[in-house]
Amino acid sequence: MAKKNISKIELLVEIDENKIPEKIYWTAKDGNISNKETKAALLSLWDSESKESLRIDLWTKDMPIDDMKMFFYQTLSTMTDTYQRATQDEEMTKSMKDFCNFFAKKLELSEK
Repeated sequence: MAKKNISKIELLVEIDENKIPEKIYWTAKDGNISNKETKAALLSLWDSESKESLRIDLWTKDMPIDDMKMFFYQTLSTMTDTYQRATQDEEMTKSMKDFCNFFAKKLELSEK
């Protein structure tokens, strides 16, 4: 039997007395990343038994609003790419890209 490899990704969150994130660090040794600081993280997981998504949404209290807007735009855009690769649904992918463009325009992100 072949040996199974394990890849581990870790999130460390420093929180204040109200359990609000002050600092977030992540480690992915396979990617040569160790305790890299970040201001936000969105993690989605699929529970196949209950047929529902689970999520962890974290951001530090000093995350700038403009950065959060860009983070969401980029996340929506990459989710669109992932959706296309996973489903090959070109029609919905186009609709999702149209929404991403709308989102960027409404938030005036395309000019930055």
